[in-house]
Amino acid sequence: MHPFRLVLNRHHGTPGIIVLPEGGYRRARREITSWPGYAPTPLHALDIPGVASVHFKDESGRFGVGSFKALGGAYAVCKLLGAELARRGTANNASGAALESGQYAHATGQITVTCATDGNHGRSVAWGAQRFGASCVIFVHENVSQGRRDAIARFGAEIRVVPGNYDDSVRAAQNAADEHAWFVISDTSYPGYTEPPRDVMQGYRLMAEEAITQMAGVVPTHVFVPCGVGGVAAAVAVQLRAMCGTAPRLILAEPEEAACLTNSLEAGELRVVTGALDTLMAGLACGEPSLLAWQELERSAFAALTVPDAVVGPAMRALKAQGIEAGESGVAGLIALEGALAEPMAGALLGLTPESRVLIFGTEGATDRALYDELTAD
Repeated sequence: MHPFRLVLNRHHGTPGIIVLPEGGYRRARREITSWPGYAPTPLHALDIPGVASVHFKDESGRFGVGSFKALGGAYAVCKLLGAELARRGTANNASGAALESGQYAHATGQITVTCATDGNHGRSVAWGAQRFGASCVIFVHENVSQGRRDAIARFGAEIRVVPGNYDDSVRAAQNAADEHAWFVISDTSYPGYTEPPRDVMQGYRLMAEEAITQMAGVVPTHVFVPCGVGGVAAAVAVQLRAMCGTAPRLILAEPEEAACLTNSLEAGELRVVTGALDTLMAGLACGEPSLLAWQELERSAFAALTVPDAVVGPAMRALKAQGIEAGESGVAGLIALEGALAEPMAGALLGLTPESRVLIFGTEGATDRALYDELTAD
């Protein structure tokens, strides 16, 4: 058994605003599923005692980018470029295929997109910019590993390193965009900046639709999602409600050193974690929840659990033994489930029983190959 903190959401189930309209999701789904190489990622069955079934959505192979983020950042780049070409009178409703063909390269090459990242989102934005013909500058904080920086640079992006943590790099990207008339494609939202993050989250919903469809009529009772700023969890929440109603219980899994959503649920209002945010789960090392994500999760999340770094390596090795590649951030949901099952009171509070049907989102593969090999070595 490992230590964790469990917080139940006392506002669970209360009505709220519509964060992700269905029309926006239909457009995202239509575009992304038309991309070359699109295919649903695998859903694996895991044998975990104490519940009826566990399914693990494996995002390690998504578009060769290594995480679910490929669905969001690249789509938001595509949508931004289409809108900007229309605003400039160059093209109306330019599709991803038209952009990728190079038909408008003379115009898209004059557009620069930027964002901050712990690794995965920046890789998706860089991949999208390369595919659709835009220039790209990615901001990383000083603790982002060289392996993750190199993976982003391979898609042609310029990498800029800033001191501080993830939230500092978000501010640096915004400041540079304001100075140079670049376009921020962020996966986090804040007052005055919501539309590209909304497009990012609409793209993420496709992962949840795939998973529910792959479960072939079996409705999950519990869904565990790793959380950084909360964008993917909010997208999963919206898609679960659209396909399964309000029955599934959504549980957020966060590093104990960067538990901004756990703290926010506990306080009943948005809370920020400051400091180094020093966690092995680099993709979840975020101190400030996304405004849009919080507007959804403050009513739809059932609970949140924090998970310690100490059990990340063992969880990765256990999945590797079953032929599943999962990175440090991708195992947070599995760790949260196993922690709750090991503590009877926690399991009871979450309503976990031998009849429970659990869905876990494994959000990334080996996004830093050297670190993955180190953590999974025998």
